[in-house]
Amino acid sequence: MKPISTPHCETPLPRKGIFRILICRPNHRLGNTILLTPLISELERHYKGAEIDVISEGDIAKEVFASFFSVRNVYCLPKRGFKHPFSFLRLIRRVRGTQYDLIIDPCVGSGFSRVLTRLLRGTHKLGFSNNPKRDGLTHAAPMEIAGQHMAKRPVNLLRWALALETADQDDVPTLDIRLTDAEAANGRRAINQLLSESRQTTSPPVVGVFANATGDKRYPMSWWREFIDTFKVLCPTASILELIPMHGRSMLGAEWPAYYSSDIRRMGAVMASVDLMITADCGVMHLAVASRTATIGMFCVTDASVYAPYGKDNYPLHTSGLTARQVACQVVGNYPQLLGCGASIPTPSHHDGLPLQQVLAS
Repeated sequence: MKPISTPHCETPLPRKGIFRILICRPNHRLGNTILLTPLISELERHYKGAEIDVISEGDIAKEVFASFFSVRNVYCLPKRGFKHPFSFLRLIRRVRGTQYDLIIDPCVGSGFSRVLTRLLRGTHKLGFSNNPKRDGLTHAAPMEIAGQHMAKRPVNLLRWALALETADQDDVPTLDIRLTDAEAANGRRAINQLLSESRQTTSPPVVGVFANATGDKRYPMSWWREFIDTFKVLCPTASILELIPMHGRSMLGAEWPAYYSSDIRRMGAVMASVDLMITADCGVMHLAVASRTATIGMFCVTDASVYAPYGKDNYPLHTSGLTARQVACQVVGNYPQLLGCGASIPTPSHHDGLPLQQVLAS
């Protein structure tokens, strides 16, 4: 695909002399934190040997970036920091003690991150703005270069500031929490133990299902049961493993072997060891992609162009107007080799309302 034509940065960032970098992204959500990992990969590519600090909110970022050699400090602001003014101001004062060579505000339209960027000490300050003087930026990228995808925007921001061509989605570094070999081995061991105790097998394909999401993005249990019933008929050798949400309750009626951990990296290690992750649009979808496992993300209300899983073997699936049975057919149709289903899958839209066995026999 061709690079996107963008406005020119008149005074590019220097390629040398930038060693202390701060990413200002005060947000507590898992997905938004993981979507920063391509920016860090891009910074490592252009500023080898630099040290990167991150301002986040809550404790998730410490887990996400735990194995990043280039990340030195992860400053975690208290959630709803204005309700905890003393701890909030104490941490901001600590960050202000460092004179950074480059501060990056990767957000589009976040007033809080912009205020912090103005407050902190940096030789170069980079962000999206059509009014650089008001926002206190030395390098203000026009909004039009941001792009749609949340992981792509910060990468395009940095490339614009370096006078490079901004990229299409295929040229953006992938999401990656950089699981260690030991973490991956522990994930495989956990799956083998769970499946060996059930009537399923540990041989592929092992399919992980995360059935939780916020608000209208969540599919009801009845929908998931119809989906899995169809999926198991189409792929009878597949073993199902449920990944349990943070609240600690099964979303599938406790019908399948399940794994729970409140530790983000342990969840990622287990997902890295399944052959396919199936999930609605949520932070765990991004965690699955960042754990380097094939992931299909299902979108019913949100904009897939902003949050879609991208990279090899990752796909967004628009489910609006489809039944659970139709969605299962599409999932299997996307991964025939991985799931060992070489036979042609019936086109679901022509069979709505028919008994499942009749659909499969048609």
